[in-house]
Amino acid sequence: MKISREVKTAILVISGILLFIFLFNYLKGENLLDSSRTYYALYDNVEGLAPSTPVTINGMNVGKVKNIAFKGDGSGKLLVTLLIDNDFQFSKNSKAELYDLGLIGGKAVAIIPAFDNAENATSGTYLETTVKAGITELVNQRLTPLQEKIEAVMENTDSLLTSLNEVLDSETKGNIKEGIAELNATIKSFKSTSMSLNKLVNTNQESLTATISNFETTSENFSKLSDSLANANLSQTIKDLQSTVKNFDVMMADLQNGEGSIGKLLKDESLYNNLEGASKQLEELLQDMKLNPKRYVHFSLFGKKPKRYDAEGNEIKDKD
Repeated sequence: MKISREVKTAILVISGILLFIFLFNYLKGENLLDSSRTYYALYDNVEGLAPSTPVTINGMNVGKVKNIAFKGDGSGKLLVTLLIDNDFQFSKNSKAELYDLGLIGGKAVAIIPAFDNAENATSGTYLETTVKAGITELVNQRLTPLQEKIEAVMENTDSLLTSLNEVLDSETKGNIKEGIAELNATIKSFKSTSMSLNKLVNTNQESLTATISNFETTSENFSKLSDSLANANLSQTIKDLQSTVKNFDVMMADLQNGEGSIGKLLKDESLYNNLEGASKQLEELLQDMKLNPKRYVHFSLFGKKPKRYDAEGNEIKDKD
């Protein structure tokens, strides 16, 4: 059968149109000869997501992002078209999760399959969407409270420094310097005392050695005494000690009540004042004896009469 030229021309034109349509869709990411499935997902923000971005399931590349456009209902939401070229079936309750590819990368879409025995998702299904927080969001979430705490600490530090500057005025600084100087002098005095003590120890080394020897002897005697006490009648000794303690308690009670000579001495303020006055006079007498010994002791080889003094310490001269 002979085909006319017009039929051949028509077949060639139709073939060219079909080839153009196939190539056009292939360049757009659609393969008309492939059994790909198309799904849709709505997001409020897809910053970093671009067409031809991989779509994964459990980390495996199963498709790509075909198109990103506004939904067109005035809500401002973005409609993302997902082209799946894998025959893996998942539930219609599965989620399309938007996540970061890395620190400097964009975003990608991962389908989180739901194995709930529900109906499989068919081509044209709208999947539920979620957004996985990226590293930047996580860092911001962690740094925001830390930043607030740092600001609070800086404010408190500033207030503390202001208060410290108010307290440390010129007078306070001078007092601090004076205190440090006095502390330095005390340390020097302590150093001098320590040197004197070391010198004293070195000078009396033999005496200290003898004292330690005496202490060792005393320790041996005490050891022998403890052995003797261990062999003694401790029961009777304890009874006697208890009786002594009771008598001591009675004596202490009498002292508290002001009975007896010691009790009166403790409780009678007038007696205490008298003793204090006598002690003071005795101290003055001893002091005067040191300063004027001739007033109290007189010694003469030639029988010279001792000089006499009045109460104020003036010499009394005899009348001729």
